[in-house]
Amino acid sequence: MNASILIGLLAGIIVGGGAIYFFLSSKSNTKAEEMLKEAKEKADQYKKTRELEGKEKFLKLKQQHQKEIQEREAEVNRSIKQRESEISRKEDVLRKKDQSLTDRIQNQEHKFKEVEAIKKSLSQQLEIVNIKKAEIEKAHGNQVKQLEKIAGLTAEEAKKDLVEALVDEAKTDAISKIKLIVEEAKLKANKEAKRMILQTIQRTAAEQAIENTVTVFNIDNDDIKGRIIGREGRNIRALEAATGIEIIVDDTPEAIILSGFDPVRREIARLSLHRLITDGRIHPARIEEVVSKTRKDVDNEIIEHGERAVIDLGINGLHPELIRIVGRMRYRSSYGQNLLQHSREVANMCAIMASEFGLDPKLAKRAGLLHDIGKVPDEDAETPHALLGMKWAEKYGEHPEVCNAIGAHHDEIEMTNLISPIVQACDAISGSRPGARREDGEAYIKRLQDLEKLALGFDGVEKAFAIQAGRELRVIVDSDVLQDKQADLLSFDISQKIMKEMIYPGQIKITVIRERRAVNFAK
Repeated sequence: MNASILIGLLAGIIVGGGAIYFFLSSKSNTKAEEMLKEAKEKADQYKKTRELEGKEKFLKLKQQHQKEIQEREAEVNRSIKQRESEISRKEDVLRKKDQSLTDRIQNQEHKFKEVEAIKKSLSQQLEIVNIKKAEIEKAHGNQVKQLEKIAGLTAEEAKKDLVEALVDEAKTDAISKIKLIVEEAKLKANKEAKRMILQTIQRTAAEQAIENTVTVFNIDNDDIKGRIIGREGRNIRALEAATGIEIIVDDTPEAIILSGFDPVRREIARLSLHRLITDGRIHPARIEEVVSKTRKDVDNEIIEHGERAVIDLGINGLHPELIRIVGRMRYRSSYGQNLLQHSREVANMCAIMASEFGLDPKLAKRAGLLHDIGKVPDEDAETPHALLGMKWAEKYGEHPEVCNAIGAHHDEIEMTNLISPIVQACDAISGSRPGARREDGEAYIKRLQDLEKLALGFDGVEKAFAIQAGRELRVIVDSDVLQDKQADLLSFDISQKIMKEMIYPGQIKITVIRERRAVNFAK
């Protein structure tokens, strides 16, 4: 009984558990299907989202690619247009040169034909002259024979008699002339002696007084000229821009000409060329480095010249800045007369005259050396050189009598001591001796200085150099301030101002140079 009950219970439990399992299994499958369906929908939605994002990104990349292609095409087109413009310009230049050569050839052929015609005409005339000459010689021979027959003398005998008569007459005339010359010489001896002395002074003085505006730089061989010019002339342009001196490389064997009105610039250019050729490295960057170093060396040399002048004259206690100014006078000329030589000459004469008057010769010598220091300012000054020199002397602690002599030697201020008129007189003596001064040279230098000063008055101009004897003005401008179009306008404005304000011979070429440099250092 119990066993059957247990069996029944077990059977019931088994049947119920199966039912429960079936119910649970059915419910789980339904939920899984719903989850799968939901996951599939999310996947489809995610897929669509990703596809849309991919399409958008693809469109952006495609647009960016097309934009880059268009920019490259535009850049290529601009480059092609520039090249076409350059080629067209070169073709025009070549066409003009070809036309010029053709014209020259035609001109030469025309001249050759004219020369041939003239030669032919001269040949014909020469033949006629020879024929007439033969006829004249024949007629002359006949006349001589007739004269010999009439006179009863041969031509040789008549010539001998004539020569003897002429010799006697010449001796008589010569003796009378000699007496007259001796008498005139006695009367004019004093005047002639003075004239000869003045001519001698003039010849010797002119050798020291006249300064050239050209320096000749000698080289070992003509191959160096090509290295100095550089590829497409870049080296020589860099040299001219750095020194402000025109460098002329022509057919002169083993020589280069440095042309410029400023002797200091010429000396810097000469020394820089020497160092560049000795070193062997010649390129724009090296040129600027060497010119900068040379400029410093020349500044030191200026100080040495000032110290040497002061030592030679026996002047003590001169301020270092005044010594530098005295050294600068060696590279300055006044009316063609070297300023340092003139000042030393004035100093010596002042000392002699002061001694004769019983004054202090050392003080007079000091005033004579410094009287023209106002002529060598570092920058252009509107103040007269006598007053400027007096201000410098006062600034650097010179004696009041020296300051007054400097300021009064052109009557700019009133003289307050006896040294002032001595300096004025000695300055006039040194400048008025024969051959000492040449006013045309001073006016020429002043005109070139005014030309450079005029260009520097424009905005954006860094440097200005007058070259080719004032026929060309090179203006270097700041590339950050002026653009290319503005440089063209600047060149025109400068030319107009020169025409309005200056007087000059011929014409002046204004060249504006705008250069952009980018410099960095690799460390």
